Amino acid sequence: MTVAVVLFTADLRLHDHPPLHAAVRAADEVVPLFVRDPGVHAAGFDVPNRRAFLADCLTDLDERLRHRGGRLVVRTGAVDREVPAVAAECGATEVHMAAAVTGYAQRREQRLREALAAPGVTLHVHDAVTTAVAPGAVTPAGSGTDHYAVFTPYFRRWSQLSLREPLPPPRTVRVPDASRGEAPSSATDVDATSPGLPEGGETAGRALYARWWSGDLSGYEDQHNDLAGDATSRLSPYLHFGALSPLELVQRARAHGGPGAEAFVRQLCWRDFHHQVLAARPDAATVDYRTRHDHWRGEDDAAEDIATWRDGRTGYPVVDAGMRQLRHEGWMHNRTRLLTACFLTKTLYVDWRIGARHFLDLLVDGDVVNNQLNWQWVAGTGTDTRPHRVLNPVVQGKRFDPRGTYVRRWVPELADVEGRLVHEPWRLPGETRAGLGYPEPLIDLADGLTRFKRARGRD
Repeated sequence: MTVAVVLFTADLRLHDHPPLHAAVRAADEVVPLFVRDPGVHAAGFDVPNRRAFLADCLTDLDERLRHRGGRLVVRTGAVDREVPAVAAECGATEVHMAAAVTGYAQRREQRLREALAAPGVTLHVHDAVTTAVAPGAVTPAGSGTDHYAVFTPYFRRWSQLSLREPLPPPRTVRVPDASRGEAPSSATDVDATSPGLPEGGETAGRALYARWWSGDLSGYEDQHNDLAGDATSRLSPYLHFGALSPLELVQRARAHGGPGAEAFVRQLCWRDFHHQVLAARPDAATVDYRTRHDHWRGEDDAAEDIATWRDGRTGYPVVDAGMRQLRHEGWMHNRTRLLTACFLTKTLYVDWRIGARHFLDLLVDGDVVNNQLNWQWVAGTGTDTRPHRVLNPVVQGKRFDPRGTYVRRWVPELADVEGRLVHEPWRLPGETRAGLGYPEPLIDLADGLTRFKRARGRD
């Protein structure tokens, strides 16, 4: 009787799961294993919103496995200790897992490989599980570099690749009796979560995906920046935890066709682009990727401004609306992610790492790869070819929330302000403005722009 272990990490699904597919084909019995890694908590990534969503994902994965005759084995401890222990208990000769790109994940994989080598257990690491295209599959021809630093040429090459067909979920999963573990915890046991947190898991993700697919995909190109319309897929948390396969989404969108599907595929390509950047430069999670700037304001000299930004009290309605949505839902519309990040880094000239940390503290899709590199893109230290661009929150608010519906939804102090003045409440008569209970602008945009240009001139 042959046994294989499948180590689930950020790939909590049964559909299109290459490690599980390979293990089921190679062995008579399979141990589906998830390890609660204390190192994730020590690194500050185990925060309430993601912990609750993860609990849903694990519960759902366990239920889906039980429908196929199996179950999920959950252990707590260092991965390089728990996986070899499970392999020894069950007599497994091989372990399958998905490749990952963060520095932490790469170090974890190396420690696990070394720990499994002593007892003679083979580790198989599978590419294109958490991405549609493996990070190293597309490299610039003849440039001498190992990754693309600019998105558009990467997208061209990425789009030319032929992707494999998505794998079906296994019909049965036989788990050896010797495997033992803990029961998945419940999301209800997690305190301090955002009130509007979505339900996690592959079942919820596929249901959301089916609803959005049949309704908003066709109009995605024209509507995904409409703040009030909220026509984005909201699939990012499920992609972050691997409850949905990015490759399956790309293949289905391509089969669907049309401008909306093409625009959606482009967004999925951005995920792959960031993964190949961080795979090559793991230090970009904390270090300026392209252009280093040494004059950021930090916690010591900008504490009040940072707190005001975090609380959604800057006096710029679309910025405040985004920050309040983040706190309530653990999620934020992509357009307001750009606006709030730009306001912090370029109008307030605060270190991007401070904003990125706050986002990671709340985002249920808080992903080191995409969060950090998107923040760097906005801050002008990353892959943006126009690093000095500054997004005006008033202009952007009027463009992407022309009726002010999004602002009024999240900033109730402005609910009764009519028309486009909702984006410029400081232009209201003094008595009216005083009665709103909404703050005056934290900074004049022109002053912020002047400081930004002066500071960048020194770098």
